[in-house]
Amino acid sequence: MLKTMRNIGIMAHIDAGKTTTTERILYYTGKSHRIGEVDDGEAIMDWMEQEQERGITIQSAATTTYWKRLGIKGENIDAAKLPQYQINIIDTPGHVDFTAEVERSLRVLDGAIAIFDAVHGVEPQTETVWRQAEHYKVPCIGYVNKMDRVGADFFPVLDDIRAKLAANPVAVQIPLGKENNFEGVIDLIEMKEIRWDSATDGEEMDITPISGEREALAKEWRERLIDALSSVSDAVTEKYLAGEELPSELIRSELRKAVISRAVLPIFAGASRRNMGVQPLIDAVVDYLPAPDETVPAVGHHLKKDEDITIPCDPNAIPLGLVFKIQNDREAGSLCYARMYSGSIKPGTMVFNVGKKKRERANRILRMHSNKSEPMDSLQAGDIGVIIGLKLAQTGDTIGSEGWPVLLEKMQFPEPVISVSMEPKNLSEQEKLKEILALLSKEDPTFTAREDDETGQLIISGMGELHLDVLVTRIIKEYSVGARVGNPQVTYRESISTAVERTETFSKVVAGKENAASLTLRIEPRERGQGNNFAWAVKNSAIPDEIKDAVERGVNGAFQSGIALGYPCIDIGVTVVNAVYSELTGTEFAFEACASLGFDEACRNAAPILLEPIMAVDLVAPKEFVGDVISLVTQRGGQVLSMDSKPGGDEVKAQAPMAKMFGFMTSLRSVSQGRATFTMEFSHFEKKAER
Repeated sequence: MLKTMRNIGIMAHIDAGKTTTTERILYYTGKSHRIGEVDDGEAIMDWMEQEQERGITIQSAATTTYWKRLGIKGENIDAAKLPQYQINIIDTPGHVDFTAEVERSLRVLDGAIAIFDAVHGVEPQTETVWRQAEHYKVPCIGYVNKMDRVGADFFPVLDDIRAKLAANPVAVQIPLGKENNFEGVIDLIEMKEIRWDSATDGEEMDITPISGEREALAKEWRERLIDALSSVSDAVTEKYLAGEELPSELIRSELRKAVISRAVLPIFAGASRRNMGVQPLIDAVVDYLPAPDETVPAVGHHLKKDEDITIPCDPNAIPLGLVFKIQNDREAGSLCYARMYSGSIKPGTMVFNVGKKKRERANRILRMHSNKSEPMDSLQAGDIGVIIGLKLAQTGDTIGSEGWPVLLEKMQFPEPVISVSMEPKNLSEQEKLKEILALLSKEDPTFTAREDDETGQLIISGMGELHLDVLVTRIIKEYSVGARVGNPQVTYRESISTAVERTETFSKVVAGKENAASLTLRIEPRERGQGNNFAWAVKNSAIPDEIKDAVERGVNGAFQSGIALGYPCIDIGVTVVNAVYSELTGTEFAFEACASLGFDEACRNAAPILLEPIMAVDLVAPKEFVGDVISLVTQRGGQVLSMDSKPGGDEVKAQAPMAKMFGFMTSLRSVSQGRATFTMEFSHFEKKAER
C-alpha cells in the first residue's frame, strides 16, 4: 500500500499553470470526465467563487486520484497486471499573499512538481516556494510549461534554475520545436519522440523513433543526462566507463535515488493548456518521487523524555499525525486536514491533542476531492485525509495517543504586515462579525483580528492588499455581513534595544483572599527574526508547574499588547531569574498579573524602538522603462539590490518600506504604459526611519 502511494504538491509562481496542469492530471487519470479550464472559471480545484471570478488559486485544494504506469515504449502492455498508484495531490496558490497555504502544504508532502514558465523562467514566487521546499527537504521534479507561447525557450530556463535556485536541473525530455512550432517532446531515456493527438484532447500519444535531423541533439542531451547521473551514481559510472549500454530501468532507478536525495532536479517539458506533456509527468511522479516510507522519517519531541525521536512510517505503530489545515464548513463544522506519520485513526475513536492535552472524538474521516468528499474506513500512516469532530484543533497541532506524548515540529508562518479597520453597518451584526473573524483566523494563520483598546474598532491584518481584499469579500458575500472597511494601515512591531533586569511585586485582595507574587525578570533584545523567547531559570522545586505556566501566560500576553504604542513585540528574550512564592498567598492570578506588569515596566526602561515592515519587491519591465521604474522605487524610500536582463524584460530586485508602497501598482502602470509588473512579499522588520 505505502509503496504505491505518492503525496505530492504542485508549486510555482502565479500564472505558471499549476491549476491547469492539475486539471489535466485529473482528466487523464480518470478522476474527472472533462477538462476544467481556469480561464472559463470551471476548474475543479478552484471551487471557491472568488477563485473562479479572479482566475487565481486562493486556497490549497486536495484531491486523490489513481494511475497505472503504461510508459511510452509503445509495446502492448496488459494494464490489468500493472500496480495502481494512489496519488494525493495538493494544488497550491501562486500569489505571495497566500504563502501560508504553500507553507503548510509543503510541510506534509513527500514530493512536489515545480512548474516553470517557459517564457519567464524562474520568477520571484518560484524562488520563495523553492526555499520552502528546501526547508522541509521535499524532493522535486521540474516541468517547463507553456512551451507553445511566444518567447518560450526551454534551455535558458535550465540555466535560470541553476543560477537562481542553486539546483541541479537535468533534462529528461527536450522539446520538439518551440512557440507556435512546439509539437511534442523527445524522451531522452527511451530515445523516442512523443506527440499528442489534439482530436482526443491529448489522450492519444503518437510515439515514434527520433528523426535523423534531431538525432545529434538528442544524443548530446542524453549524454548530459548520463553525465549528471554518473556524478551521483556509482552503478551508472561503472557501466558508462565500461562502454556498456545503459538500460532504461537502471537510469530510472538511479535517477529516482538522486531525486529523493535532492541531488538532481529532472526537467520535463509541455504545454498543459494544449494538453501536451502531462502523461509523462504523471509517470515521473510514480517513477521519481518517493513513497511515504522512502522519505526522511519525521522528527518529534518526546515530552516525557525531553528528547527528539524519529518516527518511522508504520501503519501498525502508535498513531501520530499533524493537523496542517483547518477549513470551516457550514454543515460539518471544522474540517481538520491531517497527515498521518504513524499508526492509524478510525472513525468514532478518541484522538488525543498532544499540545493541548485534550481528548476529542474523530466522528468521521473523509477523503477530499476539492470541495467534495467520500468516507474513509481509517486514516493510516502516510495518508492525507480530513477528520471531522475535532473542535479544539488548530493548524500545526499534533494528534495521537495519550500514552505517547510526542510533539511534531510546528509550522512557522510570516507576520501579517498590513491592516484595515472593519466595523459592521449596524450593532446587531457586531457579534456575528466577531464570530466570522474568529473562524477565518482559525482557517488562516496569517490572518489576525483584534479590537483596538482606544477606538473599539475591529482591526484585521494580513499579508497584503489582495489577501485582505479576498477576506473582506468573503465576509461580505459568503457570510452576508454588511461592513465598512477603512483604508489600509501598516502593521508595525515594537522591540527593545538594551537589556534590563527588574523585580516586580504584586499584591491584591480579591473576595477576602490575598493574592501575592514577586518576580525578577531579565529582558534582552534578540537578533532580528529570532522571535520572542521565554525561559524559566529559577532553581526552586517547591514552585508548582501551574505557577510557572501562569508566569509564561502573563509574559506571552504582554508580548501581544506591546510597550508604548500597543503594537505586538518581537525579538525579545525574557528570563525569570527569581520568584518568591508562598503556598498561602501565591496564586496563578497573582503571578500572571505580576509577570505582565514586570514585563511592561522593564521594556519601558529598555530603550523601546518601533519597527516597520520592509518588503522585498521584484519588478519586471521592458528595457526602455527600467530607468523610470527604478526612479519610482527610490522615490518611495526603496533601495535597489540587483538588476538582471531577461528575455521578457529587465528584472529589478529591491527593498522598500511597506508604508510607502500603497498604490504602487497605479504609479508603476503610469510610468511603464502598463507594461511593467511587480510582486511584493514581506522581507523583515527594521527600525522605523525618520521621514
